[in-house]
Amino acid sequence: MASNTHDPAELGELERDILSIVWRLGMVTADKAREELNRPLKDSTVRTVLRRLEEKGYLTHTVDDRTFIYKPAESRQRVAGRAAKRIVDWFCDGSVEALLVGMVDSKVLDQAELQRLATRISDAQKQSAKRNTSGENKREAKR
Repeated sequence: MASNTHDPAELGELERDILSIVWRLGMVTADKAREELNRPLKDSTVRTVLRRLEEKGYLTHTVDDRTFIYKPAESRQRVAGRAAKRIVDWFCDGSVEALLVGMVDSKVLDQAELQRLATRISDAQKQSAKRNTSGENKREAKR
């Protein structure tokens, strides 16, 4: 299953824990993941979870001297974005504004975070305007 279709909300606790380890370290072997988990698990259990995360599209692997090395297939932010989209769809009738207002009302976002978001939105709007303007200039130049 492609990663962009899997619902992150369906990940189990162990899958989320291992995925967090891979994101934090950038790459892991099954042994390193098991070591980082700080709980007694069989090697085969960790290998199975890594394989499932790869099947779901969250990880990729390379092989180095018969050792599988797992890396993230997607950034933490991208996966979080998909998870947030599900929340927006389920609880906010598709309104990101409703989600953000709820996050402010429940004090999930503070003033500094809101300001950073406002700045990112403003920057994205400026970039979009630049692309649209340059596209119009190119079309006019062709005339």
